[in-house]
Amino acid sequence: MELLENPVRPYAWGSRTTIADLLGRPVPAPHPEAELWMGAHPGDPSRVGGETLVDVLAKDPAGQLGADVAARWDGRLPFLMKVLAAEEPLSLQAHPSAEQAAEGYAREEKQGVPRDAATRNYPDPTPKPELVCALTEFDALAGFRDPHRTVELLRAVETPGMSPYVELLAADPNREGLRALFTTWITLPQPAIDALLPELLDECVRHVKDHGPFELECRTALELGESYPGDAGVLAALLLNRLVLGPGEAIFLPAGNLHAYLRGTALEILANSDNVLRGGLTPKHVDVPELLRVLDFGYGDMTVTTGERNGARNVYRTTAPEFELSRLEWRESDTTPVTLPAGTPRIVVTTEGELTANTNAQKLTLPRGQAVWIPADDPEVTLTPATPGAQAFAATPGHLP
Repeated sequence: MELLENPVRPYAWGSRTTIADLLGRPVPAPHPEAELWMGAHPGDPSRVGGETLVDVLAKDPAGQLGADVAARWDGRLPFLMKVLAAEEPLSLQAHPSAEQAAEGYAREEKQGVPRDAATRNYPDPTPKPELVCALTEFDALAGFRDPHRTVELLRAVETPGMSPYVELLAADPNREGLRALFTTWITLPQPAIDALLPELLDECVRHVKDHGPFELECRTALELGESYPGDAGVLAALLLNRLVLGPGEAIFLPAGNLHAYLRGTALEILANSDNVLRGGLTPKHVDVPELLRVLDFGYGDMTVTTGERNGARNVYRTTAPEFELSRLEWRESDTTPVTLPAGTPRIVVTTEGELTANTNAQKLTLPRGQAVWIPADDPEVTLTPATPGAQAFAATPGHLP
């Protein structure tokens, strides 16, 4: 059991206060800080005792990961945990399934596309399911809305230029209609987008002033239109569920789910992959044909969960074999210990207050922002709040079949 030193990723959409405050550093930071990574991603791994976690795992995969996890994931830690601090919207994106990732990676390797090239879609051969849990109010777009409801939204802001697109979905309010409309919008010539968007956004302004039933969706379109003028992703965003997550609420994003995080702070856990197919709201590479190959045009409300509660532990169950996330949250007067079983690798990070972590041979203090690596061959670990109202998150691989 050792404390982790975790890298901070300075993307432009990040916050100059959130991660600095979490880590107890001077606020504001000198530049935006977007993500705090905890894990063994080869692009920016955590460090343990002066070594990268990647190197630590390579020296003793069975001891660090456990024999079963090491065998299944070829000696790699299968998950990556992050703190996200979004002050501006992230790109509209989706991630591939295991089969799509393996095929795409092999194809780009055969084509000789450098793995660090800006046009590379598949820098690794693994899928990237993810779960995001709000630490503050967290705004997101995720998954296609029921098309019948989307037709109502589009009719509420309809313009002469929008009418053909509204009718396209109204005539076929199902998966195929969503595919047809999304594909049409994402491939529109720029002059057509430039003609369509201003009138649409004017109607959104009117809808907001009138406090119409789609006020939140229209405000979002206006914000995205201001940040990304002339971007087809502003149109695509109108097709997605608009979510406002409260602290502790989480959504699971399987392969093919189109989404964009808008603002707020969250704890994210994902498969240890960098495969992203972007659909807009970004100056980065957008590969429309490849995005269309991976998108799932299923629709409906996104399931929002606060986890399965067992004492101070709330477990977020998903279908992802790469990870399982638990939120550990003690009420003000509660000091009941939480035990993490041995035999599997564990990362724990404190997000509020202070914890103590105990094994039969070791005791560590985990203040706010501190994370700890607990290898599989360590005994069970007992976590106890050292301050009232402490909160932490624990990540492990998912259950093996």
